[in-house]
Amino acid sequence: MADAIDEDLYRRTLALLEPGDIELVGVVLHTDLGTDAEPTLHQVTLETGDVIAEHAGVDPSDTYVYSGNDDPDFGMNQHQGLALDGDEFVWECQQLLREGTYDVVFYYESSADQEGIVGTLRERGHRVTPVP
Repeated sequence: MADAIDEDLYRRTLALLEPGDIELVGVVLHTDLGTDAEPTLHQVTLETGDVIAEHAGVDPSDTYVYSGNDDPDFGMNQHQGLALDGDEFVWECQQLLREGTYDVVFYYESSADQEGIVGTLRERGHRVTPVP
């Protein structure tokens, strides 16, 4: 947690990863993007999803993003990366507007290469906090 920029956000993200059907880990992607940059936020979300897919052993071209706009159990600014074959879970994220800019919380199965994901995102210039 030494990398955590916002301890409250880190704790809340950690709570999302609590034991369920699958063991999850995640990252918080800290951006300087505000509501006037939502197209860029969308692109960053897709690119990050591709990085996660690659490090989870899934070809990003074999995934799609489900945003659930027609699903009452799915929130706005919440997206899932799913495999084309069988709609298998690859990643999920929530775009959170905090103090005028977005932080994007991604979570995915713990079998993904967490160090590889964090390293690749940092190499691309992103500020990332791994969780846990």
